[in-house]
Amino acid sequence: MGLLDRWRKPTPGGATSGPGTRPAGRRARRRARRAEPVVNEAQLREVLREDPNDPAAFAALGELVRTRAALAREEDAGGTPDPDEVRRAADNAEWALAEEMAQSPQAWRPLLVLGRLSLADDREAALRRLGIAAERDASGTGLAAALGVLREAGMNDEALSLGVGHWRPREHDLEAGRHLVAAAIDAGRLSEARRHLKALGMHPDSARVDRLRAELEQQIARAAH
Repeated sequence: MGLLDRWRKPTPGGATSGPGTRPAGRRARRRARRAEPVVNEAQLREVLREDPNDPAAFAALGELVRTRAALAREEDAGGTPDPDEVRRAADNAEWALAEEMAQSPQAWRPLLVLGRLSLADDREAALRRLGIAAERDASGTGLAAALGVLREAGMNDEALSLGVGHWRPREHDLEAGRHLVAAAIDAGRLSEARRHLKALGMHPDSARVDRLRAELEQQIARAAH
């Protein structure tokens, strides 16, 4: 059993929740969350020291620090917190974690978090972080995720610039190509979408390419009418 399997295993006698469990009030919800089995932070950090891009460990530790920061802010506010302040506290905690983990020269997943959190306040720095994340991951998963961050923010032109600069159709995961074609469609650049769709055919997984091509061709056709 691996390290992640051990911390995923439920704690004997741990609290459970179900349809019948409905704590009433903010304090009751806090008590309920504290009663849940606690993920061992030290174990998660050990996993991330070995692989700062481990998706399960990074997500779990990110959720842990966000929840802890949000609860602390709620308590500081005496039970009547400003939701924006709670969110900022959680974002700051996640930022600190990602900044710490991004120190590894192999880390790209933490840079995605830093890029996402800094898009609104420092667009140039956010794009730089997302670009570095794409460069550090040879599989294309980091590029696909970075493109997803930009598309979610409505920054399709920026996604296209990032994708064109880093995408290797023969080698990268097809999800990167899908995001690139979709960004071109959303930006109204249909001829560019068709070029990227054609480039997808260079990928060796022809079965997946065929399925993806059919899906994206339909999206282009809808956008053209």
